[in-house]
Amino acid sequence: MKNILVVGGAGYIGSHTVIELIEANYNPIILDNFINSSEKVLGCIKKITGKEITYYNGSFQSAELLEKIVNNHEIDGAIHFAAHKAVGESVENPLKYYNNNVAGFIKFLDFLNKNNINKLVFSSSAAVYGEPDKKIVDEDSVCLPTSPYGWSKYMDEIILKDTCLSNSKFHAIALRYFNVVGAHPSAIIGESPIGKPQNLLPIIIQSITGKLPELTVFGNDYPTKDGTCERDYIHVVDLAKAHVSALNKLFNTNIIMTF
Repeated sequence: MKNILVVGGAGYIGSHTVIELIEANYNPIILDNFINSSEKVLGCIKKITGKEITYYNGSFQSAELLEKIVNNHEIDGAIHFAAHKAVGESVENPLKYYNNNVAGFIKFLDFLNKNNINKLVFSSSAAVYGEPDKKIVDEDSVCLPTSPYGWSKYMDEIILKDTCLSNSKFHAIALRYFNVVGAHPSAIIGESPIGKPQNLLPIIIQSITGKLPELTVFGNDYPTKDGTCERDYIHVVDLAKAHVSALNKLFNTNIIMTF
């Protein structure tokens, strides 16, 4: 059974991925500082899977904590979910995003390389495409982000690709996905944002339940039926399974890096 370090593993997407990792006979080890998540989710994961979850409370940038983890466990691969992810906040505070998402990611890659942990699935974003001039984008579409968040993810991809090219043993997959919704079929875990939600579905739900006073709809000049923005969505469990599939691919092939 391979040990997989999941940074940000207690978050919305991370926790669902941990469950799918267990279902796929991996042993996930969570590293999370619980700034945007709750330790309660660990008990929920145990309730769903019947497995005790190994976790560490702290930052993925902590060299001391990472050293402790590799001393306690033989880590075979990693999945990175530990980025800040609110587009609006990134515009207001870009240095926060570049410090965590880029500088922190470099430190994490350095840690992986120094400890011969040569398989990484990176949680990227469709935000790297910015505002494409065609409705359907693919891996060959031009990347031109329009926010510090999008740029931080694209910078990470470039850094990751260069790392793969410089180290023939290191292999990675970056997943560029869009808006995530839904919950585990058990309804035991789902999206439960800390503080004011940034994603549309929790805002809608909190508006309905009265936690938020109203739902604000932005935009009136998009090329759509009513002028408002239309969004694409992916179910969180499908995305979690995609991360596991990407990890399987890394362990069974010798790809350099793919998107």
